[in-house]
Amino acid sequence: MKRNRLLALGLASGLLVFSSMPAAQPVVRDGILTDEVGMSLYVWDNDVADSGKSVCNGVCTLTWHPYLAKDDAKPVGEYGIIVREDGARQWTFRGRPLYRWFDDKKPGDRAGDGFRGVRHLARP
Repeated sequence: MKRNRLLALGLASGLLVFSSMPAAQPVVRDGILTDEVGMSLYVWDNDVADSGKSVCNGVCTLTWHPYLAKDDAKPVGEYGIIVREDGARQWTFRGRPLYRWFDDKKPGDRAGDGFRGVRHLARP
């Protein structure tokens, strides 16, 4: 039983690390913004556009993974970059931070859309 818990913890940690790895600029697929492999990106109504910050920190990031930018990434057009409280760089679209939803398992999943009425797919 202890081994199973450790395995689950290790897998969860690995998924969190993978999901928070810096990535390339978002792309448009099927009318929404996605990451480079087709995972849906979301915005949160609680984030204030053009404020230069994300209010999703700490525990929030366990389910809403910030869409992080690579160190050499540069803002282009409507895509920007903010610096998070922890120093990580996060992609924005039209001034709103972008996130992945932990429960989207494969490209094209959109399970986080409409979550609690305040999370929405990012659309161009």
